[in-house]
Amino acid sequence: MDLRTIMEKFSEGSLTFDEVQRQLCIHSIEYSADNLAKLDIGREIRRGVPEVIFAEGKDYRDVVQIIFSVLKRNGMAIISRLTRRDIPKLCNLLKKRNYYVEVGERSTTLLVSSAEYIEKKSSPKIGILSAGTSDIGVAEEARLIAKAMGCSAVVNYDVGIAGIHRLFPALEQMISENVNALVVVAGMEGALASVVSSLVDIPVVGVPTSVGYGFGSGGLAALASMLQSCTVGLAVVNIDNGIGAGAFAASIAKRIAGTNANVMLKTPRFKTSQP
Repeated sequence: MDLRTIMEKFSEGSLTFDEVQRQLCIHSIEYSADNLAKLDIGREIRRGVPEVIFAEGKDYRDVVQIIFSVLKRNGMAIISRLTRRDIPKLCNLLKKRNYYVEVGERSTTLLVSSAEYIEKKSSPKIGILSAGTSDIGVAEEARLIAKAMGCSAVVNYDVGIAGIHRLFPALEQMISENVNALVVVAGMEGALASVVSSLVDIPVVGVPTSVGYGFGSGGLAALASMLQSCTVGLAVVNIDNGIGAGAFAASIAKRIAGTNANVMLKTPRFKTSQP
């Protein structure tokens, strides 16, 4: 049953409100290429968080087909965990079709839309800190999903506790910019999230990364450290889950700002920060 039929039946009284709600949930699934993917194209309307295309383990051709299915319905797509060899090829394809593309710095995450996003001065703000340069890729995941949700991000990278003097100017910047939530990305022992949470009065989302070696390799030490933190007001997502952290922080920021508005659009152009 298509959307028009649903609404006609509701206006005629042959469908109740609860039945309409159930039908709309069904209608929000987009089938791509003979059940290649069932896309939740209504997620952004329902949750305020766009659907993310997880590219890892998928054939490149399938990823491309899914991307264009999402773009056709929503005009915007987030793609995470692309293989690095596929990024230039995909960017060139999208550029030829006049899509706006932003690749996260040192990241395998892309933001694609039919037009460029404008960060309004009144946009809800989040802050993003990374402990080291190796953590930037995950931090950029958080920035791009927040941007897709209509939030701007104040970022400051490589401010880990090995040189803790670097942290305080970064926090001063976050406070002066009046961010509503902080994402802290850290590998190794993951201590930065606890330190930051002990110094600020806003929600902090810790993201342990798989940066590390020896006993704590794969991010286990950073995850355990963040989960064991004795500071109050620190939430923790899974290892390398920048997408989840960025979406959570952006949801908080938008709620505080009292807005559900998406970002504005302007003339299409191509952009990439990928080296």
